[in-house]
Amino acid sequence: MLSKRIIACLDVRNGQVVKGINFEGLRSAGDPAELARRYNTEGIDELVILDITATIEARRALADTISRVARELFIPLAVGGGIRTEDDAAAAVEAGADKVSLNTAALADPALITAIAARYGSQAVVVAIDAKRESPDSDLFAVYARSGKTAAGRDAVSWAREAEERGAGEILLTSIDRDGTKAGFDCALTAAVSSAVSIPVIASGGAGSLDDFVDVFTTGRADAALAASIFHYAETSVRGLKQHLQRHGIPVRL
Repeated sequence: MLSKRIIACLDVRNGQVVKGINFEGLRSAGDPAELARRYNTEGIDELVILDITATIEARRALADTISRVARELFIPLAVGGGIRTEDDAAAAVEAGADKVSLNTAALADPALITAIAARYGSQAVVVAIDAKRESPDSDLFAVYARSGKTAAGRDAVSWAREAEERGAGEILLTSIDRDGTKAGFDCALTAAVSSAVSIPVIASGGAGSLDDFVDVFTTGRADAALAASIFHYAETSVRGLKQHLQRHGIPVRL
């Protein structure tokens, strides 16, 4: 069985890491390069930088931030936010990214997934899906664009299938309902998408305890789990989390 990956996420605005709840109420969490250095030392498997205002401000992800973070890492780095064209993807890769994450631009032009995959390989293309339940008791999950602000008129499961068909190598699946709440991952959402595609699914949104990760790797069928708050504010260590997962029979790289 393949090892499950633990991924730290740096949501960046104006060169600083920030974190909020349900994509709102952002507060500072530190310098991205310093956090990257810490996570690399602690044994995180991968790192994601999301420039959360790049799309709204119609600009590229900040190359300086990407390069500063990349210099601290010996693990894969994915970058998202503001990647609307092949040239934007190339700029991120040249700055030090190993993967690019597409969200709003992929929804607007799904052919962009195929174009970037043809240029760099599917392993370098992550399609980020921000989803929320259509109602509190619904098992249908609507996709949102523009940092969770605009309904895309797509269902998360069908969009994940199309993203795979168009060449995506991974799905980064975020529950808007759970984002920053520490109430646990939305395992129903994660399992629905994981069951529909054959590429890896990264679960995001809601991590608050060690057992939340156990749940998302078992019930949620995730291949990787991403978190921010519990790592940024040192609520748990990467090694402590991995040891907990190992004790529950979940394969990880220690």
